[in-house]
Amino acid sequence: MSSTAGLTHRGLAHRGRDYYDDHLRAKLEPQYNGKFLALELDSGDYEMGDTQLEALDRAEAKHPNSVFYIHRIGYRTAARIGAQLQEEPA
Repeated sequence: MSSTAGLTHRGLAHRGRDYYDDHLRAKLEPQYNGKFLALELDSGDYEMGDTQLEALDRAEAKHPNSVFYIHRIGYRTAARIGAQLQEEPA
């Protein structure tokens, strides 16, 4: 993967989502649906956990000071604000 230097938050989110869709979705869904994923964007390395914090703590232990894309496996978003989470269509 190329460097995350200079990318906006939106650019980082798009890059993370694209990487997840292209390289991880088929490998992780549906077996790990509901787990959280922290993807290190420069290496493609990732960690999973039952919570966002658990996944991020594991990822940061391996890649201190890195940028991470957080994703809830099997869902469109990692969190919700005033709405129900919806699973991705099969």
